[in-house]
Amino acid sequence: MAPTHRLKLHLPTHSSLPEFLLPAFHPLPKLSTRSFSTTNPLPSRVGQAAISVPSEVHLHLLEPPKRRGQITRVEPPKTISIEGPLGKASVQLPPFVSYALNDATRKATLSVLNRKVRGQREMWGTTRSYLANHILGVSEGHTAILRLVGVGYRASIEPTAITVKPEYPGQQFVSLRVGYSHPIELGVPMGVKASTPLPTRILLEGIDKENVNSFAARIKKWRKPEPYKGKGIFVNEETIKLKAKKIK
Repeated sequence: MAPTHRLKLHLPTHSSLPEFLLPAFHPLPKLSTRSFSTTNPLPSRVGQAAISVPSEVHLHLLEPPKRRGQITRVEPPKTISIEGPLGKASVQLPPFVSYALNDATRKATLSVLNRKVRGQREMWGTTRSYLANHILGVSEGHTAILRLVGVGYRASIEPTAITVKPEYPGQQFVSLRVGYSHPIELGVPMGVKASTPLPTRILLEGIDKENVNSFAARIKKWRKPEPYKGKGIFVNEETIKLKAKKIK
């Protein structure tokens, strides 16, 4: 068996090198490393804001009903019941959201268990917005004004409809004439009141902001504003920027 030969490298020492070569053999300094961001997660600016509760509005925290003999891993949510002069509403609280009401200042506040958790911070602000909207809805109400812009465009509120069946007793219908060969009939959802102060104006009122705006979007869908002549159905203060006409 042939003997193996190993090569040995003899690195020069600092004493045998010239002075002008010594800096090249010095060890490089370690680079300092740091994280991209060192800021702590901020609390929700919307969630931590207090909510003013009018004197005629009453809030009640309802505990979830206890079920005997059933064990669940998910904690059932609590519910805040809101009563006011215009009606009643309720908001469900996630298990990690706490609610407090100061009777002296009439201020309602929400808090979460861990502000560092992103999901809790997001639901913190969302729950606060829902609660504030319902408090405003049962005390003053939410409104949406639709403007019909176009030649011959008009609307009316009818007690009956030909193309739509009523979903509940006493339901009214919005009849739109917006350039089609037949009128468009839409049933007014429960909890929403519709009226026409002018033939080209539709006023929607209700205690649920989401329900009012959703019905307004359904009406607008039949004639969305177009950017060349500016015709269509506009909601509240909505505007559109006109474009130059196409020249052939």
